[in-house]
Parts: sequence; C-alpha cells; structure tokens
Amino acid sequence: MSAARSAHFATLVAKHPDNELFRFSLAQALLAEDRGADALEHLEACARKKSDWMMPRIMLGKTLLALGRRTDAKPWLEDALQLAVSQDHQDPEAELKALLAGL
Repeated sequence: MSAARSAHFATLVAKHPDNELFRFSLAQALLAEDRGADALEHLEACARKKSDWMMPRIMLGKTLLALGRRTDAKPWLEDALQLAVSQDHQDPEAELKALLAGL
C-alpha cells in the first residue's frame, strides 16, 4: 500500500482530530505500511471515544503484541473479547480467546 493513503488520512485527521472514522482509516493505512507504532495513538483514540467499538480494540491489542508489549495488549484484548461476546461476534471471539490463551 502506498504512503499516499496514510498521508491522505493524516491530512484529514489534522483537520478533524476528533473524527474517529478518519483516525481509524489512518490507523489501518499505517498498519498496512507496517507502521504499527504510529497507528497506536489513533487506535487508542478510537477505542476511548466509542466504548462499544470492538475493532479498534482488537487492532490495538494485536499491534501491541506485534510490538512486544504483551502486558499493554492484554486489557485491550480482554475488553474486545467482552464486546465480541456481548455483540455475538463469534469469529472475533474465537480469535481473541486464542490470543489471550497465549499470553
């Protein structure tokens, strides 16, 4: 994926820092560019803004794991698992249980 996509969303986030959808799109673009450390702040902003939004929590937990930050990842993954169960998302539930079992 080209850096143009992350640059596009970075511009949108700069203009609209409270827009969680722009931040989520920027985080996805950064992750696609293998820039997980840069995506963390945007994923965390999304997770903190919407308490019932599962995907940023999953992505945040996985990114933290990839960065070797297991202790930081665990609460995000546990929170995502609770949301997966309560929202009846069976595939993410299974994936999260597997991830947490490995911690």
